[in-house]
Amino acid sequence: PRAAPAPSASLTGLSATAARVLPSVVSVEVGRGGGSGFVVDARGHILTNAHVVSGYDNVTVILNDGRRLPAQVIGEDDDEDLAVLEVSYPGDLTPATLGRSSDLAVGDQVLAIGSPLGLSGTVTAGIVSARDREVRLGGARRTAVQTDASINPGNSGGPLVNVRGEVVGVNTAIAAGRGGGNIGIGFAIPIDRAAPIAERIIRN
Repeated sequence: PRAAPAPSASLTGLSATAARVLPSVVSVEVGRGGGSGFVVDARGHILTNAHVVSGYDNVTVILNDGRRLPAQVIGEDDDEDLAVLEVSYPGDLTPATLGRSSDLAVGDQVLAIGSPLGLSGTVTAGIVSARDREVRLGGARRTAVQTDASINPGNSGGPLVNVRGEVVGVNTAIAAGRGGGNIGIGFAIPIDRAAPIAERIIRN
């Protein structure tokens, strides 16, 4: 016998977190490759990794509802591996809520959201493994948030969010084994460092 349908109720826990953030996450299509990004304001600005859009002035962003929109790369910071895109006609884009990476503690639950291997809207869960791990990002060594949430090629530029659905990092790199792919060690640029850079790019 099959179980009776569960009573309708609002989402709770990580389901609610994912539902809150997914409308703000986009896929970034660039030539034969791509990555992820997320909306940072109602004016159509999207934050992603510089290495996702390197060499391109114009890209296509795909919203969570499937809409495809042209976007322009308005600025990059290669040293920090961050770039900002601008959609010409933002319409009803949903900006993500930014949190504070300084509030993170080792063991906190986090979600990584993006388009690994082109699979848009993919959500993976894990914890904060380390807060200030020194790794090579962009053109220099920087500190990053380390997580065991699965991050794979295509996740780059997508948000790392806390249980409240606030963005606490920009997923940017993985430590891969000899066979490639995720081995449970991923890195995100702390949002406390990424947000001011995004603001500077937008302002200038």
